Amino acid sequence: MPSLSPALMALQQRLGHAFAEPALLQRAVTHKSFGADHYERLEFLGDAVLELGVSTLLYARFAQGAEGDLTRVRAHLVRQDMLHRLAVSLGLPEVLRLSEGEAKGGGAQRPSILADALEAIIGAVYVDAGFEAARGLVLRLFEPLLDESGSLEGWAKDAKTALQEWLQARKMPVPTYGIEATRGKAHEQVFVVSCALPELGLQVTGEGTSRRAAEQAAAQVALQQAMALPARQVAAPKNKAPEPVVVRKPAKSRLSRSPGGQDEA
Repeated sequence: MPSLSPALMALQQRLGHAFAEPALLQRAVTHKSFGADHYERLEFLGDAVLELGVSTLLYARFAQGAEGDLTRVRAHLVRQDMLHRLAVSLGLPEVLRLSEGEAKGGGAQRPSILADALEAIIGAVYVDAGFEAARGLVLRLFEPLLDESGSLEGWAKDAKTALQEWLQARKMPVPTYGIEATRGKAHEQVFVVSCALPELGLQVTGEGTSRRAAEQAAAQVALQQAMALPARQVAAPKNKAPEPVVVRKPAKSRLSRSPGGQDEA
């Protein structure tokens, strides 16, 4: 049984799960470019465990939530961009095992690889200790994300819609989005998109494997930062008193009519 490296031991602590079979964790962070014993089978299993774990979390947390709303929230939570964000927070880029070529090509930062590796880790915990242990990991990962919003309504809407409605409620202009950069090969591109809120002095960026996904990621960051601003800075402007309407009399014609109806100079 292989012993874990110090980096993987530290990852275990961040995950909150000590593996009885350490080889499972090592396999979960091994890309197929590195060798035959890679994470793809664990990823397949982890994907299913993740869906069920998030579903049970939402079912318990939002007791009055409608099925459609719960489904939309789950879709937001398990999408690649969110898994990428969690993978980075866990430090997965530093522990991934990649071929030399994949590593030089930026594979350790690629959202698709990081998201797959996180799913593989969830699958590895399931194989190592069963569903309750895997569900516990899902709770530790996703409960803080739900705490950021606090309400089902905030998660049921996509980030761009939620941000636009938040701004419109305060009589502020809608945000502007622009592509800042693209990275990677044509079939594995990563888009970097900016989201600007000039009235609040905010400009943030988000990343995704499509322009739409990157815009959603940027909107989510912008909304979080906007909501954290002091209330006086984001208060809706008071309605101004309407300006008085000035009625101008039409200019007199140079011609006037005589009593007989004839025009006179």
